[in-house]
Amino acid sequence: MTDRLLGRVALVTGAARGQGRAHAVRLAGEGADILAVDLAGPLPPAVPYDSATPDDLDETAKLVEATGGRIRTAVADTRDLDALRAAVDAAVADWGRLDIIVANAGIAIPQTWDAITAETFRDTMDINVTGTWNTIAAGAQHIIDAGRGGSIILISSSAGMKVQPFMVHYTASKHAITGMARALAAELGRHDIRVNSVHPGPVNTPMGSGDMAAAISRALETFPRLAHMNTPFLSGWVSEPEDVADAVCWLASDESRYVTAAQIPVDQGAAQY
Repeated sequence: MTDRLLGRVALVTGAARGQGRAHAVRLAGEGADILAVDLAGPLPPAVPYDSATPDDLDETAKLVEATGGRIRTAVADTRDLDALRAAVDAAVADWGRLDIIVANAGIAIPQTWDAITAETFRDTMDINVTGTWNTIAAGAQHIIDAGRGGSIILISSSAGMKVQPFMVHYTASKHAITGMARALAAELGRHDIRVNSVHPGPVNTPMGSGDMAAAISRALETFPRLAHMNTPFLSGWVSEPEDVADAVCWLASDESRYVTAAQIPVDQGAAQY
């Protein structure tokens, strides 16, 4: 790895494991200091996979430190703007800057449209959309005030470019994130802040744990024709978190300095099928 992010500070949400951990470790390996935020506690009851824990967040810290990077961790719910602001303000007070935001935290609940309750719809939108907005609200002004420009990366999904069958609420939330990135890019460009969205397909993370695979199978059984909507072009069906982190790192670096308002798919071509 190189020092292409040396001296910069990155906020990463959902950093306790999976993609968020991979983003934190990758950026740290390029020289960035990391503010790693995660709920590290129980997710809404309808979420069918295991929740992250404080031990998971501690493991992320150890992995970042193994790269030689500095890290601060904060247990906070992205739905709680005050908690996010407190964590970001403390990091900026300590390290003097914020340059990169990776809004990664999110949930997915496989359900047919008629099984979605008002509660699960609200939970999905609150975490995936409002939580992403809160992350920007907590950090963007620090980047603006520093006057150095920066990079904001919103983690959407192939469902934010196409459709994820049997996840109306998830698909709606990820399309919202795609639009949010484009709209923010328009307004923040005058500050040399680039805003882009990344769109992973299936990724090998703990989101596939617990009852997640069974929940997807049950939903698919209701209308099997939709099972191949997101067929990949490449031979692999599932990418690794590090594959997505490579794209995030590129967007965080000066190598993408003229890339903004873009949708970057890391989905083996699935969104094009």
